[in-house]
Amino acid sequence: MARFDAETLRQLRAAKEVSIRTEKHPDSAVVIWVVVAEDELFVRSWRGTRGRWYRDLATGGLASLDFSGHRLPVQAIPANDAAAVARVSEEFLRKYQSSSHAQEMVRAEILPTTLRLEPR
Repeated sequence: MARFDAETLRQLRAAKEVSIRTEKHPDSAVVIWVVVAEDELFVRSWRGTRGRWYRDLATGGLASLDFSGHRLPVQAIPANDAAAVARVSEEFLRKYQSSSHAQEMVRAEILPTTLRLEPR
C-alpha cells in the first residue's frame, strides 16, 4: 500500500475542505471533506452513492485533490473494514465538530461510501 508523506498528511489534516477532480470529469471540481485516520487518508460522499465523484471513483476511476495550492493525484480503494470505517467516523466527528453537517457524514447510509485514498 502506497502512503502519503508526513507533510502532505499534515496539510490534509489541517484542511477543512479540498476539491476533488475525477479523471472522468477533470474540469469539474467538487468541494469535499477529507480526514486522516492512523496516517491514512479517507473521504466519504455526503450524497451517498448518488454523488458523481463517488460513482466515478467507486468504479475504479482516478482523481486528484486540490488544496493549499497543490494538486495531488490519487486513487481510491473502498474501505470495507468495519474498524477502519469506525475510525473514520470518529475522525469526521472530531475534525468537523463545529459544523452542523458533521452528523450527516456518519449516517448509516453514508458509511459504505468510505474510500481510502492512496497516492498514484
